[in-house]
Formats: sequence, structure tokens, C-alpha cells
Amino acid sequence: MHLGKKNAKYHAVTDSLNGSRQRSSARTLSAKLGLAIIASLFLFLPVPSSQAQKVNSAAPPPPQAARPPREPVPTTNIAVDASEPMFTTMCALLASGFEADISAENWRPLRAQLRDRMQHQQGPAVEAIREYYKQHDSADPGAALSRYLWFGLVAGPAPDFKLTMRREDLPPEVLALEGFSELLSKYYQEQNIHQLWRQMQPAYNREIERMHDAVSQIVFVASGYLRAMARTSDQRTFTIIVEPLVGHITNVRNFGDHYAIVLSGADDIPADVVRHAYLHFMLDPLPLRYSHIVAVKRPLFEKAASAPRLASDLKDDYPSFFAECMVRAVELKLRRMSPGERDAALERNDADGYVLVRPLFAALSKFEGADPSMELFFPDLVRSIDVVTELKRVSALQFAPADRQRNTSDLNTEEVARRRAAAMPGAVPNDADAIAALTEGERRIAEKNARAAEASFQKVVAKYPDQPRAWYGLGLVALLDHDGPRAKEVFGRLTAGEHAATADPMVLAWSHIYLARIYDGEGHPRQAEAEYQAALTVEGGPEQARQAAQKGLADTAREKSVERP
Repeated sequence: MHLGKKNAKYHAVTDSLNGSRQRSSARTLSAKLGLAIIASLFLFLPVPSSQAQKVNSAAPPPPQAARPPREPVPTTNIAVDASEPMFTTMCALLASGFEADISAENWRPLRAQLRDRMQHQQGPAVEAIREYYKQHDSADPGAALSRYLWFGLVAGPAPDFKLTMRREDLPPEVLALEGFSELLSKYYQEQNIHQLWRQMQPAYNREIERMHDAVSQIVFVASGYLRAMARTSDQRTFTIIVEPLVGHITNVRNFGDHYAIVLSGADDIPADVVRHAYLHFMLDPLPLRYSHIVAVKRPLFEKAASAPRLASDLKDDYPSFFAECMVRAVELKLRRMSPGERDAALERNDADGYVLVRPLFAALSKFEGADPSMELFFPDLVRSIDVVTELKRVSALQFAPADRQRNTSDLNTEEVARRRAAAMPGAVPNDADAIAALTEGERRIAEKNARAAEASFQKVVAKYPDQPRAWYGLGLVALLDHDGPRAKEVFGRLTAGEHAATADPMVLAWSHIYLARIYDGEGHPRQAEAEYQAALTVEGGPEQARQAAQKGLADTAREKSVERP
């Protein structure tokens, strides 16, 4: 349970799922984009372009900022890259006959030339790749491309291309390409793709450099509106992969907390698509983080799920539906539209089933007049939606009929695939009364009203004896009462044994931290250090909790140093 902006002394939670990201052999512009994000908090001026560093793909150095060397520049987890695994995957795909029957008359010269070169490759490895492609062929070219794009995004570095994710976390499209890594590795070495990749670097670098201003401006404006500060420690990533071999197609991919867009180059950057994807990157975690607050608005989703035009993958995914509506509402604030155009857009969203866009758009006016960032203001934003009023409005809506089936053989479309982190099972009961009690308890904690908060949390515990967020609330009540032994008992229950909050990483991480602080106050630095270390190992734990644990460890180390004779 997050305690909201009024209780920031406890924690301001931000999600950060663990994950690794392979850097490409082309240089990134992440430092420049980081400056754009930070500048957006203070200025509303365009970020100037600067000459980017050229990189030798054989030995890529760390990114360098276009500023004097003595002046430190923050890096971020937002980047424009090229990717050797993606390049190799596309080479293999073209060599196997993908789009072999498509005229290259309107293709960019680089893409046409490379397809011709790939089609004439010879050797045992390339023949094995071609045979594999035939065996895994799909009647739908879009589905075929999607598989290999997914593979290129999750493949590790050359020459092995081992997948960077656990098998249970892989998208189904990648699971369908069992054994492709080994074949691609042999193809890469046989056809000396690394040498070709190095030859292509100047062309890719030029495309990345040309993208800088447009992408920086999108990040600059969206981050400024949300009052979001970049965090170098955040494991979440947003990457634009430049790959001319995919053609004029926009592919948006989201696997866990890693967001990627594959673009063919700097010509006609789809600004609306990039902004939409970036807003998802910024806003997707919030409905999951504040799931017990968002859950109160679920009746509106249940009405919307019957809309014929609502995206099928959203009909059974309430957090993703809420995030999509939130993104669309923010987009309407950021886009330059006349009042009439905006009203028409709101009507289209209603007709298509995105019924939360309208109330969220109205609530954003309150956010604009407030001080906190969106990640702290979000609970108040959600609470401001009047479910009763909105249910009456939505019940009177006439949803639009379904569109005609899209021709999936047309690759020149936006392909959006969601891979969101699912809400932890059992974290919050699917019970409106229990959710209301948890929310009330949170509000009372923020008011430092320990007795009222305790009464609300006890209601939940009486009905759900092992509910972790209710017990966590009782632990906070004990802290408000300065009852160390009781707080130690509650947080100890949540961190070890059969009642441990393993299904709720927020509760588990912060329980370790509060327990560590209690031990530290009792004069037991070793136990405190062990609890801080345990907090750092919680997978999916909040970024703020991780930072608190690191600070606690540093403070403990300093105290030990002072105690030494």
C-alpha cells in the first residue's frame, strides 16, 4: 500500500523491475536525452542539437556527452541506438526470402542493396537459416516479422545471441523461434556479418544523429508536463532502435519494464507514435503501483469491456486499460488541438470504449495546478473520478460498431504489442469493501490518525487474516504509536515465514527496511545490515525502497567506522 504524497516521509514509491539490457555497438544519445528531461523541469525551450560521437563498433566506448569534459552530464535509461543483434536478425530474414517478392522500387537504396546481397549469400549456415525460415513460415507477413523483431530485441550480443530473458518471461513470438540463436550465431560467423556491421556504422550514426532533436523534444515536453525526473538507477528502459532494414514500419514493443520502438530512420519520424509509447513508459507502472486505489473505478472498465472497438488485449487487463486511457488523456493535453477537435477526440474515445479518458482529462487540470510529480499526485487524480456520475454517463453511451478486419499482410502499419508486468497475485483482494477499507486506512495514516487507521486495517484482517497490505498498515500504525516491539513483530511477520509478503514486493521491501531501522535503533547493526541487504534482493521492489536500503547500508558502514578504535 502506497501512502501518498502527504506521507512522503515513509516513502514515495517508484517501480523498478530487475532486468538487463544489452547495449548496442552504435553510440547512444542517452546523455543528451537526459539533459532534455532535466531541463524540462526548469525551462520550456528546445534542446539544441550537437555533434554526436562516432563509435567504432569493434570496441564501443562509453557514451560521451557533447559538453566540456570537466562538466558532468547525467545519463538516463532513454536512448536512441542501433543494434547488432537486430541487424543480424534482419540480414538473416532477408537472406531467407522474406519480402523476396516485393518490389524494391520505393525502398531506400541501402535496404535494397543489402537485400540483394543477402539473397546471393551461399554457405551451409545460410542454407540452414533458409530451411529454418521455411519450416517456421507464416501466411501472415506481419506475424513473421513480429517474431523476428521480438527476437532481435531480446537477443544478447554477438556472436552467441543468447536470449537475455528467462524462458518464462519470453514473448510467445520468441518461444516460437526455438533454436534460432544457434543458427544465427553460425550464420553471423560464416557470412562475416560483424565486418558488414562495421561498414554500416557511418550510415546508422547519421540516422541516429538526425533523430536527436525530434526525439529530445518529445521527451522534453512529455517529461516536463508530468514533472518527471530521470533516474540513472532505474532499471526501466526506453529505447528507439534504428534499423533501416525493417522498412517504413513502426513497431512498438514492451517486454516487462523494457520499452522499444523499431524505426527505419530519421525521415518522417512518427512523432505521435513515439510520444504515445514514451507516455506508456512513464505511466504504465502507476495503475499497478496504486492497484487498490485504481480498483475502485473498475465498474467503469466492466462497462467499457463490451465496446466492439476496444483493443482485444485490453478487455481482460484492467491495469493496462487504465494506463491506455491515462496516456490518451495526457496526449490530448499535449497535442495542439482546437476545442472542437478535442471534443471530437473525447467523443471518439468514448465510442471506442476508452471511457476513462474523459474524466482523466478533466482531472488533469487539477494536476496542472498542483506541485507534486505525477507519480505522487496519481492517487489524488484517480480519487477525483466520481464513479457514480461516470457510470450513469457510460451506461448511456452507444459504443461504435467494430471496424472491418485489417489486412494483416500490410506491414506499413503500427504494430503495438504489450508485455506488462502483471499485478502480483493476492496483493489486493478483489473485494470492494476491503479495498475501501485499505484506502481509508491509508488516508488515516497520512493524517497520522493511528486509531482510525488501525480500525480500517483490522476490518480487512478480520476478513482476510493474511492480507499483507493490511498487516503492513498495522505495522505503520505501530510506528506512529512509537511501539517498537509491536512494529518489530508485524514487519518480522511480513519478511519471514509462512506469512511473508512474497506476492507483494512493495510491502516486502519496505518491511525489511523498517525492520532494519528498528534493529539499528536497538543497537543491533549486524541485524540491521542483514535486513537492508534483504530489501535490495526483493525482485520488483520499488526504486525508492532500494535507495533507502542503500542509504541505510552506507549509514551503518559509517557508524562501524566511527566505532573502530
